[in-house]
Amino acid sequence: MSENEIVTSDKALEVMKLRGLGALAEKMGIELIELSAERAVAKMPVSGNTQPLGLLHGGAHVVLAESLGSFAANVHAHPWGYAVGIELNASHHSSIKEGFVIGTCTAVKLGKSLTTHEVKMTDEQGNLLSTVRITNFIRPKA
Repeated sequence: MSENEIVTSDKALEVMKLRGLGALAEKMGIELIELSAERAVAKMPVSGNTQPLGLLHGGAHVVLAESLGSFAANVHAHPWGYAVGIELNASHHSSIKEGFVIGTCTAVKLGKSLTTHEVKMTDEQGNLLSTVRITNFIRPKA
């Protein structure tokens, strides 16, 4: 998705131009739909991201969640700082074998030194697949 098609804040657009989602997110086919410090949404294909039984790999849920939570935290910190992940917790509720996973990340707390986001992964019908909480530490830029 091009940056013109993404629902985003001006600050988020600046961060996207500076860094993008990263090589791993690109390899996994993560497509950003919405981005701000308060909310980030993306979708990811199941195909290519499965474990040997054909189910979406649990680590793929975590990559999607960490990508969204870290990106949103970096939008919050921009331009004076940057975010680094310090804690992540994932609970898997249901499995999926095909289609797309939608990750919706919402801010729980946006502080000066820490941010916490909750990311809910659903299938295309809105069924809950996993819930992830990520905490990022905000560091000042040199």
